[in-house]
Amino acid sequence: MPNSLQMPPSRGDGFRARLIAVLSALVIANLLVWIWALTAFAGQSVLIGTALLAYTLGLRHALDADHIAAIDNVTRKLMQDGQRPVAVGLFFALGHSAVVLIASVAIALAATSLTDRFTAYRDIGGVIGTSASALFLFVIAISNLIVLFGLYRAFRRVRHGAPLHEDDIDALLQQRGWLARLFRPLFRFVSQSWHLFPIGFLFALGFETASEISLFGLSAQASSHVSSWSILIFPVLFTAGMTLIDTLDGVLMIGAYGWAYRNPVRKLFYNMTITSVSVLVALVIGGIETLGLMAGHFGLEGRFWDWVTALNENFGALGYCIVALFVASWTISFVIYRLNGYHRLDETA
Repeated sequence: MPNSLQMPPSRGDGFRARLIAVLSALVIANLLVWIWALTAFAGQSVLIGTALLAYTLGLRHALDADHIAAIDNVTRKLMQDGQRPVAVGLFFALGHSAVVLIASVAIALAATSLTDRFTAYRDIGGVIGTSASALFLFVIAISNLIVLFGLYRAFRRVRHGAPLHEDDIDALLQQRGWLARLFRPLFRFVSQSWHLFPIGFLFALGFETASEISLFGLSAQASSHVSSWSILIFPVLFTAGMTLIDTLDGVLMIGAYGWAYRNPVRKLFYNMTITSVSVLVALVIGGIETLGLMAGHFGLEGRFWDWVTALNENFGALGYCIVALFVASWTISFVIYRLNGYHRLDETA
């Protein structure tokens, strides 16, 4: 298996410093939140257990399929644009957490009076959040699909003896052709890490995941036992856990490119294989969300629609599958590259 933690060659962009700063800040933030929780709930084992549950829900929620698909696809897209973004997962999680934090506090402070209003809003938000998630994934899939066509044509030319230079690959990845100009709005949809903040916010509007809804219940339930400020501990712990895992997801995706950046042919082959997986994941997850929205809105029934509903209710399990798929694709990419003798093309490229 390739060394997934080896970074691309340094280009003076301060990548290592930014990486250390972001990860250090996250670790410190997680420790501070836990110090706050242990201090506020000292001697109250039930509330400490509740705090641990909230934190665990955040860790698990970060592995939901839509999180993994969005972060991995955007990380790859920005890297294709010549960036090495360490904060894609961080901004996505912060946007997602903003909705969770606001709703958790509101419900905890007025649990009874807001129950009916929240139920109605959750139905509306569910449509908005799921639609935004599916639309975003489809946009990213289209963007990556256009990249994939260019990469495949270039790889076929290399196999037939055509020369390949680093600039040629960069031109493909940065979309300088006429087709890219036609779809330029899609490629500019996300051009910086912080653009994931509003997207993460939209993804969370549905409040459909069990982890978020459970957190709201925890906050409301605990509101009669702790101060108003202490109620914030539960959503903040949820946020701390989710931002940590989402950020690590984006960072590991960058690390996977370390193997690919050693020479042009390897970079071309790796981008071709991993972009194929990205397109597949984005289309599948976006399709599942769209079909699930249709099933819920129109009350569709039957074996197929029951299966779609079950998939939407188990996004956490799908997230684990996607992580496994990406790991497998890195490994298979390396094996095929060696077995087919593509590494010999490096000497002639």
